[in-house]
Amino acid sequence: MELSIDAFSKEISGIRAGRASTTLLEPVKVEAYGSLMPLSQVGTVSAPDARMLVVSVWDKSLVKSVEKAIRESGANLNPAVDGQTVRVPIPPLSEERRHELSKLVAKYAEDAKVAIRNVRRDAMDTTKKQEKNGEISEDDMKHLSDEIQNLTNEFTKKIETILEIKQKDIMQI
Repeated sequence: MELSIDAFSKEISGIRAGRASTTLLEPVKVEAYGSLMPLSQVGTVSAPDARMLVVSVWDKSLVKSVEKAIRESGANLNPAVDGQTVRVPIPPLSEERRHELSKLVAKYAEDAKVAIRNVRRDAMDTTKKQEKNGEISEDDMKHLSDEIQNLTNEFTKKIETILEIKQKDIMQI
């Protein structure tokens, strides 16, 4: 269940809320030295302010490749080269785009809840088998089932809390 929350948090960290975040460029792969490499392996990504990302490319010969990779990443970004640095201005989000992102985050939250419910189902099946095989008593099975359900409820609430925070973050500004 913890892994479901971690995966959900990681998925939504890349969804921008109108502010520059270095996680926005994590999925970008750069053509470098004959193969595709993560952007983080060819330069340093920083966010000096809320509307700008800066990529300091370590190898000057890769600057054009970094610019091209960011431009073609599908994140709707327009990088500008400044020597060995690539500046990426973050455009403000439209109201329509904010609603789309909010729905996307809600979909990720639902996927995480399904994963948590799958873990619950597996745990319940295991306790039922143990009870059927005589490994645990009926009372123990009832107690374990209640405990599993309580954990499921707790983790589902954590997902809801993370979802609310992210949706507020998206709808602001």
